Amino acid sequence: MTQESDHGRMPATQGSRIDAYVDRYAARATGMVASEIRALFSVASRPEVVSLAGGMPYVTALPLDVVGELVSDLVAKRGPVALQYGSGQGDPHLREQICEVMRLEGIESGPDDVVVTVGSQQALDLITRIFIDPGDVVLAEGPSYVGALGTFSAYQAKVVHIAMDDEGIIPESLAQTIYALQTAGSRIKFLYTVPTFQNPAGVTLSVARRRQVLEICQRAGILIIEDNPYGLLGFDGDPMRALRADNADGVVYLGSFSKTLAPGFRVGWALAPHAIREKLVLAMESAVLSHSSFTQLAVGQYLATQPWREQIKTFRELYRERRDALLDALEAVMPAGCTWTRPRGGFFVWMTLPEGLDSKAILPRAVSERVAFVPGTGFFTDGGGARHMRLSYCYPEPDRIREGVRRLARVIEQEMRLRDTFGTSSAPDHGGVDTPGPDLA
Repeated sequence: MTQESDHGRMPATQGSRIDAYVDRYAARATGMVASEIRALFSVASRPEVVSLAGGMPYVTALPLDVVGELVSDLVAKRGPVALQYGSGQGDPHLREQICEVMRLEGIESGPDDVVVTVGSQQALDLITRIFIDPGDVVLAEGPSYVGALGTFSAYQAKVVHIAMDDEGIIPESLAQTIYALQTAGSRIKFLYTVPTFQNPAGVTLSVARRRQVLEICQRAGILIIEDNPYGLLGFDGDPMRALRADNADGVVYLGSFSKTLAPGFRVGWALAPHAIREKLVLAMESAVLSHSSFTQLAVGQYLATQPWREQIKTFRELYRERRDALLDALEAVMPAGCTWTRPRGGFFVWMTLPEGLDSKAILPRAVSERVAFVPGTGFFTDGGGARHMRLSYCYPEPDRIREGVRRLARVIEQEMRLRDTFGTSSAPDHGGVDTPGPDLA
């Protein structure tokens, strides 16, 4: 028995599906699935829930009245330009200003090699579109940024995770993985890394390891994609020197104003070697024709007229206070067996649960207790992360953070009692940052 559709006859077994077009999609569309974080938004946004889940910048700390006046002035004085089509590569003056921003991390470059994008997420999508054929290998930290994993999956890449510890990627693991994959005939297209205040683990690649990672990838002929949205948000000392600062030909650097200004502008960029830059511009033009002139000029006006370095210091102090509130609360109330990283910047802490607990399994109970987090499984493609969770401290007020941790600790204690009573155990966890204990530096 069959069922008629507007486009011909469809088997009844398919006609009852929620998505009647499932058999018509391109193969790559099967990799397009909602992330763990996106699925949490509707719950975490409820006022009674303390959300330690999303990594939303605290934009209220901006001088919003000044930003409003700046935007109004832009329309009044430069409206015909701001509201018109622009260049596919981005506004030339903004690209010069971006070079000034990157100089804080030791990068010396010219505006010709900068491509402005709709946040760094679009830059990541364009890079992946340029390089990845189905089945190609992308190396990525384990755990890795969920937005990147979604992009790689959508382009049908095979993600191979590289082990990490509290100093970031383990060079020996990187070298061994590259050797094994190349020996097996796999095509490794690039290494994707968030080396500074990593999302989700909060760890930072050490200076010595940065040199090692660059050398390993250079010897193997592997491009590095350095995603660095948090680099200027360190809590101690000057910004870390970027990988791109020491290898202009082998590193594509992705940056963003989402964390140092506001995500609502959706302005990011890629700094790439000349040949890659040309492909990026072509890919950008095919995707959106041109980026928003309005938001580019608004960001450029902000950088030209406002004390943006002082504003970044304000963000750093604000996030440091929230980081301290989270770490102090974890130390005070978390049951024995829980361990966590101690970030020196950025937005996130990576927590490891006691043996036998599964972060995704306990999330419903946590939400019922009015606290939300992101389960660790969302940051792996190989089934790892079950004993881990990402805790974000960037948005809630310190008192709310402390209350959220108290609620979470109660949930974990309840789960530990259930484990001890019924002997339940989660599947072995095959990935994650090595977190030896709460005293991790």
